[in-house]
This record gives sequence, C-alpha cells and structure tokens, in this order.
Amino acid sequence: MLEKLSSILKKTTDKIANAIFLDKNLVDSIVKDLQRALLEADVNVSLVLELTKKIKQAALDERIKGIEKKEHIIKLLHDELVALLGTSREIKLGKHNVFLMVGLYGSGKTTTISKLALYYAKRGVKVCALGLDVHRPAASEQLKQLCDSLNVKCFISPDEKSPKKIWNKFKDELKEYQLVIVDTAGRHSLDNDLISEIKEISKFTNPTETILVIPADIGQAAKSQASAFKKATSLSGIIITRMDSTAKAGGALTACAEVKAPVLFIGTGEKPADLETFNPESFLSRLLGMGDLKALMEKIHSAMSKEDIEKSQARIREGKFTMKEFETQLETMSGLGSIDKLISLIPGLSSAKIPEEAMEKQQDKIKHWKAAIKSFTPEEIENPEILEKQTSRIQRIAKGSGTTTSDVRALVKQYKIIKEMIKSQSGIEEGKLDQKTMLKLAKKFSKKIKF
Repeated sequence: MLEKLSSILKKTTDKIANAIFLDKNLVDSIVKDLQRALLEADVNVSLVLELTKKIKQAALDERIKGIEKKEHIIKLLHDELVALLGTSREIKLGKHNVFLMVGLYGSGKTTTISKLALYYAKRGVKVCALGLDVHRPAASEQLKQLCDSLNVKCFISPDEKSPKKIWNKFKDELKEYQLVIVDTAGRHSLDNDLISEIKEISKFTNPTETILVIPADIGQAAKSQASAFKKATSLSGIIITRMDSTAKAGGALTACAEVKAPVLFIGTGEKPADLETFNPESFLSRLLGMGDLKALMEKIHSAMSKEDIEKSQARIREGKFTMKEFETQLETMSGLGSIDKLISLIPGLSSAKIPEEAMEKQQDKIKHWKAAIKSFTPEEIENPEILEKQTSRIQRIAKGSGTTTSDVRALVKQYKIIKEMIKSQSGIEEGKLDQKTMLKLAKKFSKKIKF
C-alpha cells in the first residue's frame, strides 16, 4: 500500500532526525524527495507545494534551534500529512440502522457490501443485506452468493424491477435486524436518472448512513465524484476500495479530504476480512513503518467471531494454550491475508526487510503445519511437548499428514515460542495489546521467529 511514499517518508524522517545541521542543501534534498513521492502517489500538486513550502520555512527559520528544530519539523510533517489525509469518523450503531450504499459501475460496491456485512457480523451485530440494484443483470444474485459464502442473510427479488416494491416486500423482516445494508444501482456517471433513483430510495429506506464506494485507482478524480454525490445526496462517508493495488491511492484519499467527505473504511485486498476502518493517524503510522495495532486487531475481529475470541482468551487466562489454540491461530492467520500485510501492522516488525521468497516459504510452512495438526492424537494436542521426547510420534505424524519430520519439529518449536510469548505477557492474556507491549515482544522474540 503506497510503498514508494512509505519508503520516502521513512527516509525523510530519518534524514531529519540524524542530521547534525539542517542546512539549505539538505532541506532542498528532503523537499525534492517529498514532492516526488507525494506526486507519484497522485496527491494534488497545489497541496504538495503547500506542504513542502511549510516544511522549508520551518527548516530555515532561525528562531528555532538545534534538536528543537528537528523535532518541530518532524512534528510539522506528521501533522500536515495527517491533515492531507482528512478526518476520520466512527459510525455509532443504534437499535436499527440502514446503510444506503451508492457508487458508479466498477467501484466494487457489491463486494464491499459483503465485506461490510461480515465486519459487523463478526462483532456481534445482527446484520443483513438487501439487493435494490434492479438494472445490472444478475446484480442481486451476485450479492446473495457473496453473502451466502459468509453466512450473512441476504434479501433479493430478482424478477422485480421496482426498488420500492422489493423494500415493501421484505420491510417487516428487515425490522428484526440491527443493521440493513442496501445495495443500489450504479451508472457509468452520476446522471439525473441515478440521482433521482437514489433520492427516491432514500425517501422510503430512510438511511442512517449514505455511503459512497470509490475505487482508489481513479486517484484525484475521486474529488469530482465525492463532490457530485455530496451535492446530490446526504452523503455521510466514503469507502475507498482497491487500496492495495494502485499508486493513485494518495490521490483518492486526499481528494476526499479536500471535499470534506470522511473516509470510513478502506478495502485492502480481495479477502472478506480485507476491510479496515480508516484513521489518518494510524494510516500514517503504517506508512512511516511504525505499525498499526488498531488495524491488526480489526483484522483479527473480522477473521474470528466475538464468541471465539472470548473463548480463546478465557482458555489462555486459565493457562490452557494447547495445539488446538495454536491451530485456531493458524486458521485465523489464513483469514487475515498475506504475512507481509500482517507484519506491516506490527510495531517493531513493520519496517523489517523480509524477502518475498521467505514470505512464500512461510505461507507454505503454515499449510504444512495445519495438515500436520490433523494427524495429532488428543494427547498430543493437549501436550505437544511430548513429541520432543518421543521421535516416533513425529515420524508417524509426518507420514500421516504428507509432511516431513522437519515440518513437525518446526511446528512444535513455533508453538512453544508463541506459548512463551503469551505466558510472559499478561497484557496479551487479558487481550490488551498496546504499543509498548508489542514493541517489547518484537524485541524479545524477533530473533526467535524465523521466516
């Protein structure tokens, strides 16, 4: 996600922090690097010039001296970038909520609805989806298929061509849900027909949120889209999709900030759990290589249900961390996305340079470990340490699971490391993962965790 910008921002802050003197040449070099990186991320030229002008003025201000100047510039850079990214807004759910989802063709609206439904379902919200896109062929069936795959209830009426009649058909059933997410039709552009249809649907659905879905790859064009939808509807927020696959993401984010339309969520991949609430501070923290614990915890909550997390934490508090719990963690990791994405969220490990082939190797290891666990006996599940004393068990597991004895030994070793981590940090046992705890863990165990 915005890899080049992230790299330049890290180098820029390091240059400032490590500089003995902030002379004109160094300042010019820093400003040029920043301008190039922000422009490549498709940020508006005038915004880039405004930001770098402020940095330059602060750097050459003779009234601020020595270390104070360096701290002042780093803070200024941080604050200005956060301001560029806009404001965040947390949605507070009431007893009954209706999210009206709007957007043009190709924005990823239908897929985003299923991700949003899963996001809330995993947090204990009774949620359903409703298909009111009566124009695009098979739109309602696509929505239902996506929702069915995630065990989310979806109401559709494929043969009906009136959105109001579909709403009235399911109106009473929808009252039983705390959250109803409504899919609407798109167009190639925001024309009068689309505006009229959205306004009509808005009248009878009476939404608590009207959310625009925009793909990140349209860059600065997001400004005109967000502005037009804001004028035409009571737009309350934006979800930006495809954040992981484009260099134009900076343009989309800053464009939304320019029209004062808060970004509520960002889509960071193709998996159902790849939807995160957007927070400018946390997002910048990740760009600077400082991790993003909030996003990490959200990913965990999107991959595991609230009940599963509570059960797991209760067993850990009781000191019961068996191979069954470790297997659950591996399953959760599989649902969280690629390992490099997860590492980017962990303070202390987020800036680690891990080769791509090492990442792929680790993904394969996890597959082998999951297969090996299926061949464990109940006794071995409860007490995996016995495998170290009885190597014949390791051979039996490897043979039965189609893995190697090295795979099984590596699995037991990794299980012991994780168990030690959990045991040594009461914060994790209580489910309280703060920045300080994670930095301590990263320092203590980074040498032990092999990729």
